[in-house]
Amino acid sequence: MSSEDFYAVLGVSRSATQQEIKKAYHKLAMQYHPDRNSDNSEAEKKFKKINEAYDVLKDEQKKAAYDKFGHNAFQNSGGGGGFNRGAGGGGGEFHDINDIFGDFFSDFMGGKSRTTKSSGKIKGADLKYNMTITLDEAYKGVDKNINFTTEIKCNSCNGSGSEGDGSVTTCDMCHGRGVNRMQQGFFTLEQTCGKCQGMGQIIKTPCKKCFGNGRHSQVKNLLVNIPAGIEDGTKIRLIGEGEAGIRGGNSGDLYIFVTIKQHEIFKADSANLHCRLPISFTKAALGGEIEVPIIEGGKVSLKIPAGTQNGDQLKLRGKGMSKVRLATRGDMIAHVYVEVPKSLTKKQRELLELLDKELDDGKGDDVSFFNKMKNLWS
Repeated sequence: MSSEDFYAVLGVSRSATQQEIKKAYHKLAMQYHPDRNSDNSEAEKKFKKINEAYDVLKDEQKKAAYDKFGHNAFQNSGGGGGFNRGAGGGGGEFHDINDIFGDFFSDFMGGKSRTTKSSGKIKGADLKYNMTITLDEAYKGVDKNINFTTEIKCNSCNGSGSEGDGSVTTCDMCHGRGVNRMQQGFFTLEQTCGKCQGMGQIIKTPCKKCFGNGRHSQVKNLLVNIPAGIEDGTKIRLIGEGEAGIRGGNSGDLYIFVTIKQHEIFKADSANLHCRLPISFTKAALGGEIEVPIIEGGKVSLKIPAGTQNGDQLKLRGKGMSKVRLATRGDMIAHVYVEVPKSLTKKQRELLELLDKELDDGKGDDVSFFNKMKNLWS
């Protein structure tokens, strides 16, 4: 066992949380992994120290013992080290670089431990797919064809990784547990078995198509149903449609993240639809009816009350978005925008001047003007 301080090896303080310790370990492990530093003996030594330190600090019981007794907590009374290193011997637990990346992302979407030690099966990773749809598709619902490259179950060995029956045996080093255990005082310590690499089983004749993994890469096609009324940012989980597991392990899940494109007229807010409604100032003053478009297509008549003001909201009940698995719909809300003409004909100007005179008749002095200004803030 290395005599260096385990916290110093990982570059963390003694008050570091488990999350901070794990983050520091993954960063250093990926940096010094032998697969990334071929023919670099110093990197390999550093990597073994990193694994040795993390093996202790990631376990609360081991960490507590180390904090109290230091390296002495893991020494036998005879002074010799007691770790069973497996077939490889030597220093700390030696990880495959894929395991490092896999462990780092194993918590995605609430994922748990990926390996079933007794069977050698490893659960496949969860996958994420970004999908963009239109607001009209979100209103009606739609079936979307998607394709992506992923790991699928090998059809040659049916996912077992073995070329034929009877070629899979239980590891005689760890007896199928995938780990080697030893007793150190009050603590039981575990390390990944070096002979079976933690799988618990050994394949004598690996499948020629998947090389013993039980899966291989291929483009996967799926038809995904997007229900009517789905909202922007919704996540759809398709169970078992993620990566196939290793050696017959369960498949991960596929998560569809839905984004809705901006519509040229409507803006969705939950089940309600909002739009801007430009009307003339005469229509706002006199009132009337106007034809407005709706999300399902076509137009409906909307009543404009006399004296409608700029910014008023007019509601069409039940003309908004669909609601997932419900028969009811949201509302459509029109935000009034009163248009003022930028140019007038001679006749229009004369009529407006006459109207202006009529409206201000007897109320056009400075006192009434300032009174109206004050009323705007009340």
